[in-house]
Amino acid sequence: MFWVALRMLTGDRAKYLGIVFGVSFAALLMGQQMAIFCGLMRNTTSQIRDVEGADVWVMDRSVQFVDDVKPMSDNKLLRVRGVEGVAWAVKLYKGLGKAKLADGNYQQVILLGLDYDNKDGAGRVVGQPREDRIVVGRWEDLDQPDAVFLDEFGWRYMFGQEIPFEPGRSLEINNKRANIVGLVKCNPTFQTFPILYTKFASAIQYAPPEPKTLPFILVKSQDGITPEEVCERIEESTGLRAKTNNQFFWMTIDYYLKRTGIPINFGITVTLGFVVGCAIAGQTFYLFTLENLKQFGSLKAMGVSNLRIVGMVMLQALVVGVIGYGLGIGGAAGFGVVFEKFVKTAPSAFYFGWQIPAITAGAVFLIITVSALMSLKKLLFLEAGVVFR
Repeated sequence: MFWVALRMLTGDRAKYLGIVFGVSFAALLMGQQMAIFCGLMRNTTSQIRDVEGADVWVMDRSVQFVDDVKPMSDNKLLRVRGVEGVAWAVKLYKGLGKAKLADGNYQQVILLGLDYDNKDGAGRVVGQPREDRIVVGRWEDLDQPDAVFLDEFGWRYMFGQEIPFEPGRSLEINNKRANIVGLVKCNPTFQTFPILYTKFASAIQYAPPEPKTLPFILVKSQDGITPEEVCERIEESTGLRAKTNNQFFWMTIDYYLKRTGIPINFGITVTLGFVVGCAIAGQTFYLFTLENLKQFGSLKAMGVSNLRIVGMVMLQALVVGVIGYGLGIGGAAGFGVVFEKFVKTAPSAFYFGWQIPAITAGAVFLIITVSALMSLKKLLFLEAGVVFR
């Protein structure tokens, strides 16, 4: 009987392809939009993921997300170091600066100042990306006067796609010279501003003058003490806000989810894809069933039970769903590959985690289930004598 069901499904190629198209379009739209949404949300946390070596971020109590910079006084660093369970604590500068290019144009940049005076237990500078992410240069080059590292995308954005890296190219930030001594790969940011790495003292010079110059403190917990415990102790002792990397990651995403229209806009598009998929697949499947009433009536006349009829229809829906899902989710993944390979003027905002195919699969299963139920209502009450009319 299942072979008969498949023959009935593919007998009318136009309607068969129409159902597959409806499911494929829904899967493509939902998968692609969810991937872009997740990519944008991940981009808001790029600096949290780029900073390595620390367990805990310490900040002012009123900070709501990673770009909500509220500088603290320098004595906060000593108070954090005095908290029980803290192995070491170092400074991290994060702020915005306005860079003047050689042609006279200005470009907003993200300044990251690393604490070269206080390193971790192994003598490494906390906060800088791994060595394998350096494109040109060495981190030791920051010991040169006015030296900065620029992210790879920032170089292409400010100096052109086809211009190779040239040592000695400089910028002017706050009337102070900044020599670009190397390039580094960074995770794409939400604002798409170029990123400059330099020493903490240099970052203070490049930034606008402020009475307080300590935006963040990076902390490592002692062995045997969890980062969550250290966060609690820091907050109790200092009154500052302390978050683990994972907690700060989700706190930033939560801010954008609640304070921006991004979730609503993408949610509407994903919902539209689901509704369109249901409408196309459901209507086409229903018309397909109406045209095959006599065939189903013949099967009933031969003694085929309603349960077997339900199994045949669900098999047809499952075949259509699997094919449509495969084409749709494959197209969504292909979109991300093409975007990253050919679009060089904008940072990637496409994250295709395993959750996206899983959620899309669930939505497609719901679409084909609804479509099958729409047609089953007619079949279950079908009289066998319809074949003789």
